Amino acid sequence: MTTSPAAAERRVRVDLGDRSYDILIGPGLIGAAGREIAARLKGRRVAIVTDEQVGPLYLPALEASLAASGIASVAVTLPAGEKTKSFDQLIPVCDAVLGARIERNDAVIALGGGVVGDLTGFAAGIVRRGSRFIQVPTSLLAQVDSSVGGKTGINSRHGKNLIGVFHQPDVVLADTDVLDTLSPREFRAGYAEVAKYGLIDMPDFFAWLEANWRDVFAGGPARIEAVAASCAAKARVVAADERETGLRALLNLGHTFGHALEAATAYDGARLVHGEGVAIGMVLAHRFSARMNLASHDAAARVEAHLSEVGLPTRVSQIPGGLPPAEVLMEAIAQDKKVKGGRLTFILTRGIGQSFVADDVPASEVLSFLTDVLAG
Repeated sequence: MTTSPAAAERRVRVDLGDRSYDILIGPGLIGAAGREIAARLKGRRVAIVTDEQVGPLYLPALEASLAASGIASVAVTLPAGEKTKSFDQLIPVCDAVLGARIERNDAVIALGGGVVGDLTGFAAGIVRRGSRFIQVPTSLLAQVDSSVGGKTGINSRHGKNLIGVFHQPDVVLADTDVLDTLSPREFRAGYAEVAKYGLIDMPDFFAWLEANWRDVFAGGPARIEAVAASCAAKARVVAADERETGLRALLNLGHTFGHALEAATAYDGARLVHGEGVAIGMVLAHRFSARMNLASHDAAARVEAHLSEVGLPTRVSQIPGGLPPAEVLMEAIAQDKKVKGGRLTFILTRGIGQSFVADDVPASEVLSFLTDVLAG
């Protein structure tokens, strides 16, 4: 029996008062985008920002759905890849949105993965001092993480995501059908963010993933369940701490190490993509926690075993091309936005699903740890 899109669809609410919005999760949502957006949009004009990989696959279907609901659209197509998150691409997007006469009752739509979503959201947040914004994420990573919560931005030569604004979308349409077209590497990279939610504070979810990850990769109900559970976990945290003054920092588990590794590879996606950096970073966070006598070595081994089983890198030695010395990685960590008052802030753990914010981690301990990690 074929399951209808309506029957399979899940809805998660991000509760932010008068800025609350829905995350819709399920098959066929790009085809239903016009109906869903028309129900939420006063204007009848949108600018769609996509990239050269995603546009040919899904832009025609999105444009047709919008047109069927009486919404006119213009499209902006960007180069694919992490290096697109730059001022060089932000400025043309802003100019295109203004040139299309997108007004405040209209909207800017991000059709793509995390790079397109982050850059487009930033553009929407600053054009006309804030334009309406809709996320149509097409990667697993974007569906479970970057499309939810309003963090937008671009990279700087000083580090990742250091320039941006908080700008919440009006709706997120996570069409799970599009995940079938991802490469195995892209899907695995997104899965790292799914596993992250279990490691933060949902040990039962992590155990479920250990038992069901093959079904998640295969698609169907398990995949929808994993995406919905991840979105619900993030929605809960965002509702409690929208601007990352406390609890929301937990969502950065593995990211401080991971961002340093991304910076060290000059954001070269052939060497390391974001989710892979997060996977290695989560293993490092658990290993560092064990080194600091906060958690058992068994927990770190369990995390590494699962991420390795699904095909993710878990060791810095798996990053092609080599890495700079520990001191250079420390410079990237010192520039990371998780630094407060010059003190290093890490998300550490006391075990599976027992992560916490450590506000004053000694830099000397981190440097010593990284030195040992790089030495193998």
